Amino acid sequence: MKHLYWVILLALVTGCNTESRGIVKSSKTIYSGGDIITMSGSSLSYAEAVVIDRDIIIYVGTRAEANKKYPKAKHSLLNGRTMMPGFIEPHVHASLAASILPNEIIAPYDWVFPGETKKGVSGHDAYIHRLTESVAAKASADKIFFVWGYHQLWHGDLSRSLLNNISNDQPIAVIHRSFHEIYLNDAAIDTMKITERDFYGNPQVDWAKGHFYEGGWMALAPKMAPLLLDGSSYMKGLAIMTQLIRKNGITTIAEPGFPNVSFEGEYALLKSEMDKKPPYDVYLIPNGTQLASMKGGNQEAFAFIKTLPEYNTNNLKFLPNQVKLFADGAIYSQLMQMKDNYTDGHHGEWMTPLNMLQEQMSLYWNANYKLHIHANGDKGIQQVLDFTAADQQANPRQDHRLTLHHMGYFTDLMAQQIADMGVEASVNPYYLWALSDKYAEAGLGEQRARNLVALNSLAKRSVPTSYHSDFAMAPIEPLTLAWTAINRVTSGNNRVSQEQRVDTFTAMQGITISAARTINLENQIGSIESGKTANFTILKYNPFKIDPMLIKDIPVLATVYKGQLYVNKSANLKSKIGLIGLSRMGRP
Repeated sequence: MKHLYWVILLALVTGCNTESRGIVKSSKTIYSGGDIITMSGSSLSYAEAVVIDRDIIIYVGTRAEANKKYPKAKHSLLNGRTMMPGFIEPHVHASLAASILPNEIIAPYDWVFPGETKKGVSGHDAYIHRLTESVAAKASADKIFFVWGYHQLWHGDLSRSLLNNISNDQPIAVIHRSFHEIYLNDAAIDTMKITERDFYGNPQVDWAKGHFYEGGWMALAPKMAPLLLDGSSYMKGLAIMTQLIRKNGITTIAEPGFPNVSFEGEYALLKSEMDKKPPYDVYLIPNGTQLASMKGGNQEAFAFIKTLPEYNTNNLKFLPNQVKLFADGAIYSQLMQMKDNYTDGHHGEWMTPLNMLQEQMSLYWNANYKLHIHANGDKGIQQVLDFTAADQQANPRQDHRLTLHHMGYFTDLMAQQIADMGVEASVNPYYLWALSDKYAEAGLGEQRARNLVALNSLAKRSVPTSYHSDFAMAPIEPLTLAWTAINRVTSGNNRVSQEQRVDTFTAMQGITISAARTINLENQIGSIESGKTANFTILKYNPFKIDPMLIKDIPVLATVYKGQLYVNKSANLKSKIGLIGLSRMGRP
């Protein structure tokens, strides 16, 4: 640390900053000396230099011209590193992060967090053993012990009675890997003060098993709100989320579907985190489905949504005239709606009854809103397309940008329909890595499982497509999402549906300019162009110049957020030293 201190001091004294020479201070900075990938236009393009004035890009072009036009500007040398537009995560759930990260995680695969790795586990006996150990070591009888990551295909059956066997007096709540389901033991049910009568007639509640899923989960969520929104634990989760966002080069996130359990509670806690001024922006898209339940109907939800700009701050804003709705169930639960159902005979679920979904879609369509719709299976996606076609016929709209989110499984024929209708996509490529091998064995079968998230079907038709993690449905790692789209390799190291791979440029669009388009911000962020916000991600290596299989492992050295440099603490020391000359504005 002492050595690093002197390196920083030396850079500040002898660097290219004109202040140290007694010259009038300039608000302008020239970035040069490395690969600058602009992500503007329809093909790969580089610039020699980028000039910013405080937080705005004012010039992109040659270094000679930059020096000529701005002779008094400070210089920030990239030292051979690569600069790209700041990565954008267009679908993250801060509330999920805040609920999951500070609690126990027992999932099929490892989860890497700052300072620790939560090891994955497979097999029923191994899962129950790990859960039992965790309850004994970490639980306390005065609060519910939340555990996230369970999946029946890796961990076997779970039930209220199994959880009771682990503990009769310790409240246990096991949240499914999908975050669309939960299992409760008797003690947890007593702690929540819920009864079977509270869920009378809800077909997505199995009271005997303590199992609440899809609509049952949404009905339970408000009753869980006081427990999930525990201030100290929730804020700890948001702080870890901020660390992960910084570590992975993200300068903008969006949460489609706010709130999850409590508007005022979630907003107040998220605002507390953003009041610390972390180096990223958060944009929120209201949850039309949940707000309808909370406010007493679709019209009441719509009226409330119109008031949301009152909540905006400098770095926490509701996106105007946009709404999130829900079609079919979760892919991680195998409850997405499939046209040919599942190989074991079970069927999917609708998160929103279809008559209500149609009413919601028409309401916001006719109000000229951009609709973001959760749809996973081919039957679920088809239903949304059919409702959209009816709305378009009744009330034609140009550039409506209706966006399907997740899109676990669809066919090439459906991709053509999507393109023809002007529908857009925000997908989770990680489904293929995490689920393909297991789903080929159970539920989907080989053909459908190997063709999850058929990205090239969209790319070859020029359907605007962004990539997202839906954190925590995938790690909040944009380079990992791009890597999966480029290589289509599964967790078992199987290369599948290679004709659905996309090229590196298309994948990088998915985490930059196309991600900006998904949230209607492509004129402000997402590419390095004059007039846009000075948000950049600085990488150790150029993703276009290395083996595509290494892209997910490229170190993120720093981000520039609104003109301010933030060095990544997780980057190795040598990489940090190479960046010190970038700017006096750098913050550790």
